[in-house]
Amino acid sequence: MAVAASAASPSTDPSAATDATRTSDSAPMSPLEVTVSDGVAWVRLNRPDAMNALDRALKVALLDTLRRAADDPEVRCVVLTGNGRAFCVGQDLKEHVADLRSGDTTLSTTVVEHYNPIVMLLATMNKPVVAAINGVAAGAGLSFALACDVRIIVDTAGVNTAFAGIALSCDSGASWSLPRLVGPARAKDLLIFPRTIPADEALSLGLVSRVVSAEDFDGAVREVATRLAAGPTLAYGSIRRAVATSAGTDLESALAHEGELMGLTGQSADHLAAVDAFLAKEKPTFQGR
Repeated sequence: MAVAASAASPSTDPSAATDATRTSDSAPMSPLEVTVSDGVAWVRLNRPDAMNALDRALKVALLDTLRRAADDPEVRCVVLTGNGRAFCVGQDLKEHVADLRSGDTTLSTTVVEHYNPIVMLLATMNKPVVAAINGVAAGAGLSFALACDVRIIVDTAGVNTAFAGIALSCDSGASWSLPRLVGPARAKDLLIFPRTIPADEALSLGLVSRVVSAEDFDGAVREVATRLAAGPTLAYGSIRRAVATSAGTDLESALAHEGELMGLTGQSADHLAAVDAFLAKEKPTFQGR
C-alpha cells in the first residue's frame, strides 16, 4: 500500500500514513517527501525552489528518515531522488553565509552531525539503495549519490564536485568514493577543477550506472527499485558489506569476510527457496531473510 510520511515530524515512521505533500497557509511545505510502496521507500528531497539545497531542516529529516528506513523490515529498497529540476546541489549557502559572517562553526558541526551519518546510512544499510538523479547533483548532493549502489541519471542532468569552487575541500565521502570509482589521479582532477559533467560523460567515467531519457526515467527507476525490493535483500546487503570491507583490507582478510557472509546467506530462507526453485525450474519468491 502506498503511504506518505511528513518529514516535518522527524519522529514519524516512513510507513506512517501522513500526507507530506499537503500544504496550507499555516503549514509550510515539508522539506522531504517519503512514500513506501511494495517494499520500496521513495525518499524525495523537497525544496525544488532551492534546487534541493541542504538546509538544517532537510538534513535532520533525511537523517531520521534513513535511520528508520534502514531499521524497517518492510522496506527492502530505498530510492533517493529530488523534486523539481535538481537532485541536490549540496549545502544551502544562503543559510550558511549568515553563520560564516557571525563566526559560527556550524559547517564543521553539520559535517559530523548530519553529512557523515547520512552517507554512512546510504552506504552501509543492509538493503540496496538507488540514487535517481533527476537533475543536477553537486557537492554533497553528488557525494550522497556516490554512496548509493545504483545511480540512474536522466540524460539532461549533470554532476559536479563543486567544493573547490567555493574554496572548500570536500566532504560526505567524496574523497573516499571518487578514487574508488575513477582512480586517485582523476578524482583529484575532478575535485580540484570542478565542472558540470554531462550524463554521458559521467557514465563513461563510472560515476553513474546508467543514463535514461527524460520520458523513460521514472519507469526505469521504478523497474530497478521493484526488482531490488523483490530480490534476496539479505544477499544484497551482504554484497554491500563485502565490497565495502574489501576496499580497506588485504585479499586474505577479504576472503575470510566473504566466507562469513557466505555462511550467513547460505543458511538463509532465501537461499533455500532459490535452490528449490532452480531445481524445480520455477521462479523463486524472496522474503529478505
